[in-house]
Amino acid sequence: MLPDLPRPVRDATTSGGGAFGDLPEWDLTDLYAAPDAPEVARDLDWLRRACADFAASYEGRLAALDPAEMLAAVEAYEAIERVSGRIMSYAGLRYYQNTLDPARAKFLSDCQDRVTDHTTPLVFFSLEFNRIEDAAYAALFADPRLARYRPVFDRMRAMKPHQLSDELERFLHDLSVVGASAWNKLFDETMAGLGFEVGGETLNLEATLNLLTDTERPRREAAARELARVFGANIKLFARVHNTLAKEKEVVDRWRRMPTPMHARHLSNDVEPEVVEALRNAVVAAYPRLSHRYYALKAKWMGLDRLEIWDRNAPLPMEEQRIWQWEEAKELVLDAYAGFDPRMADLARPFFTEGWIDAGVKPGKAPGAFAHPTVTDAHPYVMLNYLGKPRDVMTLAHELGHGVHQRLAAAQGELLSATPLTLAETASVFGEMLTFRRLLEAARTPSERKVLLAGKVEDMINTVVRQIAFYDFEVKLHHARREGELTPEDIGRLWMEVQGESLGPAFRFMEGYETFWAYIPHFVHSPFYVYAYAFGDGLVNALYAVYAEGDAGFQEKYFEMLQAGGSKHHRALLAPFGLDATDPAFWDKGLAMIAGFIDELEAMEG
Repeated sequence: MLPDLPRPVRDATTSGGGAFGDLPEWDLTDLYAAPDAPEVARDLDWLRRACADFAASYEGRLAALDPAEMLAAVEAYEAIERVSGRIMSYAGLRYYQNTLDPARAKFLSDCQDRVTDHTTPLVFFSLEFNRIEDAAYAALFADPRLARYRPVFDRMRAMKPHQLSDELERFLHDLSVVGASAWNKLFDETMAGLGFEVGGETLNLEATLNLLTDTERPRREAAARELARVFGANIKLFARVHNTLAKEKEVVDRWRRMPTPMHARHLSNDVEPEVVEALRNAVVAAYPRLSHRYYALKAKWMGLDRLEIWDRNAPLPMEEQRIWQWEEAKELVLDAYAGFDPRMADLARPFFTEGWIDAGVKPGKAPGAFAHPTVTDAHPYVMLNYLGKPRDVMTLAHELGHGVHQRLAAAQGELLSATPLTLAETASVFGEMLTFRRLLEAARTPSERKVLLAGKVEDMINTVVRQIAFYDFEVKLHHARREGELTPEDIGRLWMEVQGESLGPAFRFMEGYETFWAYIPHFVHSPFYVYAYAFGDGLVNALYAVYAEGDAGFQEKYFEMLQAGGSKHHRALLAPFGLDATDPAFWDKGLAMIAGFIDELEAMEG
C-alpha cells in the first residue's frame, strides 16, 4: 500500500536511503571537485584569454579564411564551448540540488556573470559568419574537413534574416544576465520556497503534486485546493514573471523581424513551422477520440458523473497499489533496455553505479526531472524526484533514454552533439515504450492489463494532448501580451480555454484551477518547448510501429539515428525507417496507436 504521505525529505547533502531503498545522489567531481577547486579558477581564466585571443585572431577576417584556417577557427570555438559548458553545467547542477542555498545561488550567478563577460568578444562570430557570401560559404564547406560541421552553420545561417547589428547583438548578450535568466532564477527560487499545508504537514511543490495521484480522493482534493490557494496567493508575482518575459520576447522578436512568437523556437529546433502546425492540428482534431473518450471511460470506472481536476491522474479503482523500490525500478528499466538491445542497457548502467543520478526528494531541490548532457568530454547527469510511483518508474525510463542518447551523440563533438528539441525526445519516449511493453507482456490478468493500458494512455495524453494544449496556451498568451499587460485573470481565462477544449466534457473545473499555469517551468525557461514532447511521442509511436512490424536491421538504424546527434535534419534521420514528418499522415499514424489502446479499453467494457 502507498504511505499516507511522502516520507520526510532529506537535505541535499545527506546520503541516500529511506522508503524506496538507497537513492543515488550526484557525484559532480567528474566536472569539478568543489566550487573553490583551483580548476574552476583555472578554466575561467583560460576562458577569458581564449575568447580574447579568438576575437583578436578572427574578428574582421572570417570571410578571407581558407578552409584550413576556418577549420582551426571552428575547432577553437568548439573548445571554448566545451570549457564554458563545463563551468555552467557544474554551477547549474549544484544549484538545482538546492535552489534555496544562497551560496549555490551566488556561485551560479557569479559563473553566469563571468562566462557572459568572457564570451562577449565571441558575439562577432555568428554575425560575421552570416555575412559571408553564399558562393564563398559553399566553397568553404565543400572541403571534406569542414563538411561535417555544415549542419551547425546551416542552422546558424537560418538566423541571418533575423540578426541585428554587431553592437546591438553585444548589448543583448551583456544584458542577458539581468534579463530572462534573472527572471528564470526568481521563478525557480520562488517555486522551490513555496510550502503547502496538507494533512497537518508542510510539503514542497513536488510532494504536493504527487498527492494528486493518491488513492484517497479527499487527499487528492485537499492537495489540489491547497495548490490553488498557494498559487493564488502568489499569482501576481507569477503574472509579473510571465508578462515581463513575454514582453521581452516580443521586443527582441520585433527587432529580429520574427514573423511569429513561435518562429525562433522552430528555427532552433530545425523544424518547419508547417510541420509543427500539422502536428498541432492533428492532435487538436483528435481530442474527441483521445482525451474526451478516455476520460469518459475513467469517469465511468470511478463511478462519477463528472471528473474533478484532482481525478485526472488518480489511480483506477481496480488498480493494485504498490511502491516500486529503487532496485526494482532499476532492474525493470535495464531489463527492458537489454531486451531491445544489450548495448542500451550497457550505456544506461553507469548512471546507477557512477553517481550520475540524483533521485531523492529534498528541501530546495528543483522539481521535476531532466537529463543534462553537460559536455562531450564528461557525461550526462539525470535528476529525478523519485517517490516510488509507477509514473516515477516511467520517468526513470524516460530520462535514462535521454542519457543514452546524449552519450551516443557525444562522439559528434560539442557543436554537433546537441539534438534539436523535436528529436531530443526520441530516445526518452522510446525508452518509456520499451519499459511499458515489458510490463504489458508480464501482465497476469485482464484487470492488470487494463490498468497498464489505462496508465499508458494517461501518460500519452499527458505527453501529446496536454503538451499541445500547453502550446496553444503559450501561443494565446504571447499574442495577447502584444496587445498590452495581462492581469492574472486574463492569463487564467486563456488557460481555462485550452483546458476545457483539451480535457473535454467529462471534467468539472474547481475554482482556483485557473491559476495552475503558474507552476509550469517550460513557459518560463523555454517558450514553446512543449510541442517537442508531442512531436517526440508521435515520432516514437510511428517508429515503434516500424519496429513491431519486424523491420530488418531496426536496432542498427536506431543507434545510427541517436549517434547522429544534431548532425542531420529530421527528414534524413527518419528516411531509413520509411517515415516522413512533413507528411500530415505521419502524425495520424502515431495518434492511431493511442486510439488503438483506447479501443482495447472500451472493448474490455463490453
